[in-house]
Amino acid sequence: MRDKTQANSTGPGDGLVRIGAIVFFVGAVATLVTVAPLFLGGDPFPSVAYAVCMLMGVGFVIAAAGVLRGIAVQRRQARAAAGPPAR
Repeated sequence: MRDKTQANSTGPGDGLVRIGAIVFFVGAVATLVTVAPLFLGGDPFPSVAYAVCMLMGVGFVIAAAGVLRGIAVQRRQARAAAGPPAR
């Protein structure tokens, strides 16, 4: 089994998962920064700042697309390795 797997190999959807995680993190930080003045008694930010918070959802969708892409490629590889269906 060890000869078929590599320790540092990257799959087909790994890049999307990494990008999605970064975008999600930026959205999470924006959410904390935007909500903080509401609890601290300061003036709320303009509505554009709240729109940046939507990056959390966008990052989640990007990461999910990466996971689904990896699953699809693995299924195709498994089907190709199994060969044509028996009659």
